[in-house]
Amino acid sequence: MTVVIIQGMSKRQIEAALKKLKPRRRKKRALPDIRQFAGTITLKEDPMEIQRKMRDEWR
Repeated sequence: MTVVIIQGMSKRQIEAALKKLKPRRRKKRALPDIRQFAGTITLKEDPMEIQRKMRDEWR
């Protein structure tokens, strides 16, 4: 945002213009709790085989 200050403006007018430039505070959003996804998984096949299949899919 640009504020133009013209010669002859009063101190109040300048302060009002500068006040518009101050950043507005945003509401903080609560971060999702990702601890529910932590843990281990059990695989039925070798991870390397899964990776090879995934890489070969787009060829």
